[in-house]
Amino acid sequence: MITGASSGIGRELALAYAGPGVFLALTGRNQDRLHGAAQEARALGAEAEEGLIDVRDQEGMRSWITAQDARRPFDLVIANAGITTGLSPRALAEDPRAVRALIAVNLLGVFNTVEPLIPAMGERGRGHIAFIGSIAGLRGLPYSPAYCAAKAAVHAYSESLRGRLSARGVNVSLVIPGFVKTPLNDSIEAIKPFEMSARQAAILIRDRLDRGRPIVAFPWPLYLMARLARILPVSLVDQIMARFEVNVPQTRESIF
Repeated sequence: MITGASSGIGRELALAYAGPGVFLALTGRNQDRLHGAAQEARALGAEAEEGLIDVRDQEGMRSWITAQDARRPFDLVIANAGITTGLSPRALAEDPRAVRALIAVNLLGVFNTVEPLIPAMGERGRGHIAFIGSIAGLRGLPYSPAYCAAKAAVHAYSESLRGRLSARGVNVSLVIPGFVKTPLNDSIEAIKPFEMSARQAAILIRDRLDRGRPIVAFPWPLYLMARLARILPVSLVDQIMARFEVNVPQTRESIF
């Protein structure tokens, strides 16, 4: 199962996994784009089920996921759906409504995706849960506070689950991508070092997940710089970050 499969990394992941004998459960909110992704996956030989559903809908997600898992137990779920919001160079604080909309999608949506499957996979003693985090979750950035906070929470949640579920035979992986060329990232005005295409990212993610890697971080230079920023003097890193001119548009999403 892949959430947010109608565009960006989610769509490319669906195509990366598509093939004869593969069953894909794909969710998204745009019917035309979701159907297009499913049709492309079918053309590659996969069977694809379309779930036109919002990850913020807790009961809707639980009902749909439980029904699909009862039909064909999931081997892998990728919690991918997400949005972005942030600040213009002259703004001081994010709109509280935008912050809560982002948290609803990027954090509560993750909970709504994996919670229905944790007991089922634990009982079966097998399965794989993968979370799409972000390098922005490693260190707070002054131009996207809520996004960084949500991704940092996803990182901590995945780490907690990994320690708990590994003893039950369930793998947990955290994907930590840098800049990937997607509609979401295209809206951000900034220097984007080591940016890669969504297709390149999807192929890399699939390869690492197939190997059972607990952490899938890329590109390595950017990941190492973010890790280094955690141990350098805080005042120094803050000064460096403040020099970058970045414009992250405010989301037009609303609280579900």
